[in-house]
Amino acid sequence: MWMKEILMALIGLSCGFAVAGGIFALLIALGVVSDFADRTHTAKHIFLYEDAVAAGGIIGNLLSVYQFVLPLGNVGAGMFGIFSGIFVGGWAMALTEIVNIVPIFTRRLEMRRGLELIIVSMSVGRTIGSLMYYYYRW
Repeated sequence: MWMKEILMALIGLSCGFAVAGGIFALLIALGVVSDFADRTHTAKHIFLYEDAVAAGGIIGNLLSVYQFVLPLGNVGAGMFGIFSGIFVGGWAMALTEIVNIVPIFTRRLEMRRGLELIIVSMSVGRTIGSLMYYYYRW
């Protein structure tokens, strides 16, 4: 009985490592961290950024698996929502850049003006959706 549990734990741990490795490889391949460092002109802190991304992944996994209750209140939930929105927005921007969706989209719709408004409205919509999700969740 205990051998089966040990085997299941090892398989689960191995699968978790594989998935986490794939996600971090995609994050690095997309250049999200280096792009943020480049755009903010803080490339000298790249190792700090990479450590923060790794720590965020580890802490996020621990919170997801073990479901610790963090007594942060509404302010903590709001901050978590904002940082989660920034993270998801960064992923969306990186993926959009990689597949060049914006130039293709504007060519297909023959848009000449208003692209800035569309990008800002998508960003605001994502932010509002994230804030509503975390507000009503807590």
